Amino acid sequence: MKNNRPVIVGIFILLGLAILVITIFTLGGQKKTFVKSFALNAIFNDVNGLAIGANVLFSGVKIGTVKKIEFYGDSQVKVLMSIENDAEAHIHKNALAKIGSDGLIGNKIVVIYGGNKTQPQVVKNDLLKVENGTSTDDMLVTLQQNNKNLVDITSSFKSISRKIDAGDGILGKLVNDPALGVKLTSTINNLQATVDNFKTASLSGKVVMGDFERLSGNLKNPTNSINRIANDSVAYNKIVGTVTQLQNAASSLNKFTANLRTVSDRLNRKDSPVGLMLNDSATANSLKGMIKNLQSSSVKLNDDLEAVQHNFLLKGFFKKRAKEEEKAKENISQ
Repeated sequence: MKNNRPVIVGIFILLGLAILVITIFTLGGQKKTFVKSFALNAIFNDVNGLAIGANVLFSGVKIGTVKKIEFYGDSQVKVLMSIENDAEAHIHKNALAKIGSDGLIGNKIVVIYGGNKTQPQVVKNDLLKVENGTSTDDMLVTLQQNNKNLVDITSSFKSISRKIDAGDGILGKLVNDPALGVKLTSTINNLQATVDNFKTASLSGKVVMGDFERLSGNLKNPTNSINRIANDSVAYNKIVGTVTQLQNAASSLNKFTANLRTVSDRLNRKDSPVGLMLNDSATANSLKGMIKNLQSSSVKLNDDLEAVQHNFLLKGFFKKRAKEEEKAKENISQ
């Protein structure tokens, strides 16, 4: 037993050293102590309780830890981060850093995000731009203010509900008076009908505007007669002259119509000779008798003239005259 005791002690010491080495390597692997890394910096206005050893995430993947936190200037805080070399190719100079939380109420972490391939990659000791988010204290203050506002709104709504239930005001009367509700419903229906009519009128107006646009397009067509007239000054002047002549002709026709009306009025009057013949039956009958007498006298005169021609006393005169007329006709024919 005395000879085995040193061996047993040595075994226990070796086991303890093995456990210590395994623990060191395990913790180092979790903290990535033995991984090659480079340093990045970020300056925050408030780190919100960020601690040394906190994780650094990029796209949700742990790429490093916080190695140092120190004051910068008057009130800002500079954070030194140890980033794995494997992540260097994915982080660009226009990437941003912000303070986040590991879960809803977890430990504070640094989150790197953004950046694009148009910018070069970060290098050792680069300074990232930061996004200063809202702190937990600011969120609690805002939440308290919102709660206070919600209490005030609830109190006001409670007061309004009591007044409505009591029938005070227009809304209370509307809720508690069925007749007023019926009138309001009728008014809404009338308003809806008015809106429908307005829509119909609007559609009709669109149709009219469409027709007007088509007419305007046709008038703009150079092959259209009206377009040629509008752009041809000679044709326009001719049309103006024609319209003027039509106006003068219409004026002359009006004067002729007036004169014809005057003549017609005079013909209808019995105090004029023509009017008397047209409107007085006795005068018309007398005139007819005179015409018959003239016709009878003309017939008798023709008979007397023929009898005179056959009279032996004048027969030579009429023969001589007939010969002279025949001679004159022969001279004209030659």
